[in-house]
Amino acid sequence: MAEFKLPDLGENIESGEVINVLVSEGDALSEDQPVIELETDKAVIEVPSTVSGTVSKILVAEGDRAEVGQVILMVEEVGADGGGAPAGDGPPDAAEAAVEAPAPPETPPAPVEEAGADGGGETPTPSSDGEPAPRLIPAAPSVRRLAREIGVDVAEAQGTGPGGRIREEDVKALSRRLHESPSAGSGPAAAAPLPDFSRWGGIEVEPFSNVRRITAQRMAAAWSAIPHVTQHDQADITALEAWRKGYAPEVEKAGAKLTPTAVLLKVAASALRAFPAFNASIDMAGEQIIFKSYVHIGVAVDTPRGLLVPVIRDVDRKSVTEISLDLGETAEKARTGKVAVADLEGGTFTVSNLGGLGGTAFTPIINAPEVAILGAARSRTEPVYVDGELHPRLILPLSLSYDHRLIDGADGVRFLRYLCQGLENPWFLAFEG
Repeated sequence: MAEFKLPDLGENIESGEVINVLVSEGDALSEDQPVIELETDKAVIEVPSTVSGTVSKILVAEGDRAEVGQVILMVEEVGADGGGAPAGDGPPDAAEAAVEAPAPPETPPAPVEEAGADGGGETPTPSSDGEPAPRLIPAAPSVRRLAREIGVDVAEAQGTGPGGRIREEDVKALSRRLHESPSAGSGPAAAAPLPDFSRWGGIEVEPFSNVRRITAQRMAAAWSAIPHVTQHDQADITALEAWRKGYAPEVEKAGAKLTPTAVLLKVAASALRAFPAFNASIDMAGEQIIFKSYVHIGVAVDTPRGLLVPVIRDVDRKSVTEISLDLGETAEKARTGKVAVADLEGGTFTVSNLGGLGGTAFTPIINAPEVAILGAARSRTEPVYVDGELHPRLILPLSLSYDHRLIDGADGVRFLRYLCQGLENPWFLAFEG
């Protein structure tokens, strides 16, 4: 009997909500066959099987939250009898136990860890049996990696997951307790109980969706951990808009739409090359700056499920037409829930264009571990003096938020001025030809 456990889903992802179970008990199962659909970290993904045989038992159902390492299915392998299951599963669990609890050399703790992680082949709930062994640390590799990155001991975190499993939020909570000052707004405010609002009238309570929960956690963490500065400026895009409308038919022939966002991405990519500090990340634990040789720009997309930030790769090496094609395809995947976890990772900078909705300016929040984000509001026609005479000009408001630990105010002004000058001169763009 073999067990299929939820595999590692990517950087800092430890769990997800089961949206759909794609197999039934008694079904024949082959390797790489999709087993469940999982909503995790803003993406709905199909999780493929790593084992083959006959599904004998399904241990999750729609609506359950599945943790990395949790047993999802029991599978009767082809040509194997029931007695062969412990031997088949022994080595990986023993290896895992060796990593989780290297201190006790004797054998009794290993079965305790195996029972806690695997649920005795029945259900993941009995993982609390591992509680008496204080040195056993039930945490996914991504959680351990996060703990190392922010400089805390994962063993000191209080697990709030099933069976005391340590989650990413538990590690962050420990970091806040150890490193944040008492004046940090997120501490007391987060713990303060809310009043009973029903005393004053009718209310309706709606639980967080997976996307909303993750967005709230990440925005709160970014706002409390990063000293934000927001710089505002304006670009005269009168000539650019005329060029965009004239060049749009050429892009449409390629099957895409030339939007102001595509142009913003192209100019921003050039600015990131000219100012590499904006294309970097800060490693506070190692007291170093990590400069990236690639330019992958995230684009904030408003979807029915909430705000998603898919990433356009190698923007600096693509033409406006290529960026437009990628942008249209990626945005459609995000809106229809088809975006993959990999599509949301690896960004070095983010652009949020709210011009289609309105507004004159806003303060975008940095998408950590990036160090800057560009916001664009709605362009408007304004009277501007040109050569001593008033002329109607199309003005685009821009807002640049940056991490003041790395970027000084003067560099923020220079970066934003570079962006404005690029937008004001359409020939600046490195399009085809």
